[in-house]
Amino acid sequence: MKVQAAVLGGIGQDWEIREIEVGDPVANEVQVKLTASGLCHSDEHVRTGSSPVPFFPVVGGHEGAGVITKVGPGVVGLEEGDHVVLSFIPACGKCRMCAKGLQNLCDLGAGLVKGKAISDKTFRYTIDGEPAIPFCLLGTFSPYVTVHEASVVKIEKDIPLDKAALLGCGVSTGWGSATEIGGTKAGDTVVVMGCGGIGINAVQGAAAAGARFVVAVDPVDFKREKAMELGATHAYASIEEAMGPVGEMTWGTLADVTVIAVGEISGEHIQPACQITGKGGTVVVTGMGDFRDGEVKLNLFELTLLQKNLQGAIFGGIGPRQQIPQLLNMYRAGLLKLDELVTTEYSLAEINQGYQDMNDGKNIRGIIRYTDEDYAGAK
Repeated sequence: MKVQAAVLGGIGQDWEIREIEVGDPVANEVQVKLTASGLCHSDEHVRTGSSPVPFFPVVGGHEGAGVITKVGPGVVGLEEGDHVVLSFIPACGKCRMCAKGLQNLCDLGAGLVKGKAISDKTFRYTIDGEPAIPFCLLGTFSPYVTVHEASVVKIEKDIPLDKAALLGCGVSTGWGSATEIGGTKAGDTVVVMGCGGIGINAVQGAAAAGARFVVAVDPVDFKREKAMELGATHAYASIEEAMGPVGEMTWGTLADVTVIAVGEISGEHIQPACQITGKGGTVVVTGMGDFRDGEVKLNLFELTLLQKNLQGAIFGGIGPRQQIPQLLNMYRAGLLKLDELVTTEYSLAEINQGYQDMNDGKNIRGIIRYTDEDYAGAK
């Protein structure tokens, strides 16, 4: 099938709308007609070069939901017409990490940036006959995708697919960073640094877990206002501005959990996060940095003597097959806001504007909404 998709031709280049060929599903794969794709900062990391890929072009996008249109041989539990969310982390259910209950660390994740299909190690997407990498083995900046069943989570059909798409990355990652990795408990104080598409959901997760104080930190007025609407009790423009008030509201004990969810994390963010976190507290590092950056500023004296925890996080520390249905149930119950997360909808052709708006701090989450014109262009 030939379709129009958003493709990245190299580091620093704009997204281009190009014709790609999406192969039919082989064993253990399905083809999905997408309703929407989220515009996540992780794709911007590929564009800037801070996340490595072996070669270009790259078909972007890793946050999507839609309807299965074709099913390959050997697929179990999925059929044409099923509504699904695509998870940027595949979960095989068989490897050592999956067996330990850590599906977010599934061994299949080792191939996320290589572009070769899980089923047969060939390339499912091509451009002019040459291989193209689908980001996270998904490539949701295309109205149709062919993906392995390990990346697919079936959902109930009454859930709006344009909102469900956000659970493939941003919502699940942010929520779990506060609740699973951070272990927020009732009465805790939680600080969230960065309130974009991931951080805003750490705010929601902390509030739902019963945190007494949820402190949002972001330099953008709009994002601080949105955080207050979605569960924050306080909001500040910088960690320095938040330090004194957090000390006062906690009688000097400081935060139990601090989540770093800034779009471009660097070693400079670690020590301020540790400083606002109290004895025995946890700093959750969720934001992604440049893969070449190995410099971190950290007071080791403080880390040791105050027994603080510095913890990395991917997909919120919980498997997609558990997290996505669980969060959708919370959405049904009104405990998770999804509709309010989408700031702007874009056409596929407007993708560069969408990322410009993200970088300018205008969006909590932008999405690409596919239309009949996108589907009609498939041939």
